[in-house]
Amino acid sequence: MLLSYLALRLLNTHTLLLWANCYFLTFLILYFYGGLWLYLAGSAVCAHMRIEFAVSLFFGFCCKVAMGVPRACSVCWLSHALVLVCAVCPILYAGSVTAQTAQLSVDASPQNAQTIPGNMFGIFFEEINHAGAGGLWAELVSNRGFEAGGPNAPSNIDPWLIIGDESSITVATDRSSCFAGNPIALRMEVLCDATGTNACPSGGVGIYNPGYWGMDIERAKIYKVSMYIRSSGSVDLKVSLTSSDGLQNLASHAILADQEDFAEWTKVEFDLQSSERNTNSRLQITTNKSGVIWFDQVSLMPSDTYMGHGFRKDLASMLAGLKPRFLKFPGGNYVMGNYLSNAFRWSETVGPWEERPGHFNDVWGYWTDDGLGFFEFLQLAEDLGACPVWVINDGNCYTKKVKGTKMPLQRASIYEEIPSATVASFVKDAVDGIEFARGDNQTAWGSVRVAMGHPEPFPLYYVAIGNQECSKRYYKEKYVKFYSAIKASYPDIKIISSCDISAISPTNPADLYDVHVYTSSGDMFSKSRMFDSTARNGPKAIVSEYAVTGNDAGRGTLIAALAEAAFLIGLERNSDVVEMASCAPLFVNDNDRRWIPDAIVFNSWQYYGCPNYWMLHFFKDSSGAMLHPSTIQLSNYDQLVTSAITWKNPQNGNTYLKIKVVNFGNKAVSLSISVTGLETGIQTFGSIKTVLTSGWLRDENSFQQPDKVVPVGSPITNAQEQMAAVLDSYSLTSFDLLLDSSQTMHSVTV
Repeated sequence: MLLSYLALRLLNTHTLLLWANCYFLTFLILYFYGGLWLYLAGSAVCAHMRIEFAVSLFFGFCCKVAMGVPRACSVCWLSHALVLVCAVCPILYAGSVTAQTAQLSVDASPQNAQTIPGNMFGIFFEEINHAGAGGLWAELVSNRGFEAGGPNAPSNIDPWLIIGDESSITVATDRSSCFAGNPIALRMEVLCDATGTNACPSGGVGIYNPGYWGMDIERAKIYKVSMYIRSSGSVDLKVSLTSSDGLQNLASHAILADQEDFAEWTKVEFDLQSSERNTNSRLQITTNKSGVIWFDQVSLMPSDTYMGHGFRKDLASMLAGLKPRFLKFPGGNYVMGNYLSNAFRWSETVGPWEERPGHFNDVWGYWTDDGLGFFEFLQLAEDLGACPVWVINDGNCYTKKVKGTKMPLQRASIYEEIPSATVASFVKDAVDGIEFARGDNQTAWGSVRVAMGHPEPFPLYYVAIGNQECSKRYYKEKYVKFYSAIKASYPDIKIISSCDISAISPTNPADLYDVHVYTSSGDMFSKSRMFDSTARNGPKAIVSEYAVTGNDAGRGTLIAALAEAAFLIGLERNSDVVEMASCAPLFVNDNDRRWIPDAIVFNSWQYYGCPNYWMLHFFKDSSGAMLHPSTIQLSNYDQLVTSAITWKNPQNGNTYLKIKVVNFGNKAVSLSISVTGLETGIQTFGSIKTVLTSGWLRDENSFQQPDKVVPVGSPITNAQEQMAAVLDSYSLTSFDLLLDSSQTMHSVTV
């Protein structure tokens, strides 16, 4: 902009045409830089900034008038000065973003506090973006049972490929498996031999599986291999972990047996320990012996999974770090399917994993072996210390196009919605599922759970009937049937309706109603007051899906995280009418970004949390905490949202007053904090200030910079009931003030 002024100064000031052209250039530069500033600030910038920019354009108009007529030298200099003011106006505005002073008051008296529900903040898992298959579920083999190509043979065996060529090996699926539920097996005919005129290539021929975009094989780590084999003759196989091109051998195991040993289907299990690290590996099975061999249910699992229950350790640990109080599963649209034949059927995902048929996830476009099934979801909830929330398939399919995704419009048959008159089998299936989770070993389904190694019942006390289906033709009629049957057998279960609160009535009852919020960052920020006017009686809300979407969401930006933080603070403040909340989606495999943004990004060997994942850490101590009235005031600035809680650290027994503030604007704010009503004082040392911010609104984390936007903590040196602090622009800040040891947590009935 300064260069544009200097250029103007050098031009012939007495030539009208040149002046007009120069003004036009200056106007374009001004408009560009001013527009760039507005773009960077995004929807969070308050309206008066746009007004000031409009004023700068008015100055530009004045410059044009001044430059249109030749003037004396002094007048020319005045014209140049006006142009300079016009050009630097947006910069002057940015520089004027100085600290303001806000008054934050907290009433920490026990008598005015209310208890936040104990299950307030949790997580929602959906099988989307390969979140489970190739993600949280640690199975490394993709399409382990060769069922992904469908029930007919021959079929596609993707991603399995052959080693060798058609002159030495042929493969095809057939229906010879020993498992009735998944009858497809792979037949491999080897045409070459170890010696002779038709000798096999060096290293042999066979098949290999690259896993989900490469297997991460770690040095000295043990991997458990399991497979079923049948052979027409003696067996001489080599099972190996290799690099993606097969040239680097990481670990091998030989299988040698006589013909009678594998005349019938036989399970083979062994361990492989890798000698090297390779993040793009494969599992391969090779031989130099001619003959026909069948394979089925080929599995490769790391030995050190989370809690020993099959979950990828790093990803499950990311979930545990949030201290979620509930786990809602398995979806989402995944539960329903675009066609009911592809819906998640819980009873087909329990029992021995080899006997699970798997199914095609037609909503998100990939095959799932269902190793991550109903039992595993219940187990994950238990491992995380979370309450399970099961979403039931109520006989509907999902047919709506998801805007902004790669998925095409699905048009299911009109008969895919089961009418109320014939929904009885789905109702029974739901009650059976609860029996699986909670029944003892004398019940039909409870005994299946016991046989799977979990004699104690799972604490399943929340069930959601369907997903986003209130507008479906038969939903309300069917919902009442589900509600009545479940309450008859399990009256203590809380039932969640897909309808909003306006549709809940004595004839259409519900304990909770489901709310989904997907919107821009500006609108999400404004929804911090979404429940302020909600009636304080009746069923409570579970906001089971929320996310900032659209251009300012990117792949997980700072501004999106701050908007969601403000929204969650609003839920905290309205926790007398909101019982639970969780973001969506939770995971995304970087190789299959069907939906963005997401909380956690991963590939076969890396992972990182997006800014909204780290934002959730500010709320992990809120469930069951005491909420205190708080206010924040700053004239002509409505970009601040705050809440205050008292929480107790279970590790050391310390009690803290946590004050959270979102500054969603471009001004740094000087904060004057006043806390009243404490029964004891604030300790001088031991308090922490934590800030989530970054240099740019749209900053994101990545594999290259996983910690670009993360919370940064620092000790508070002036901790007291009256204290000063500074809020960065575009930031989330928490003040965890350590209370004297005599401070106790009170239980308040609300």
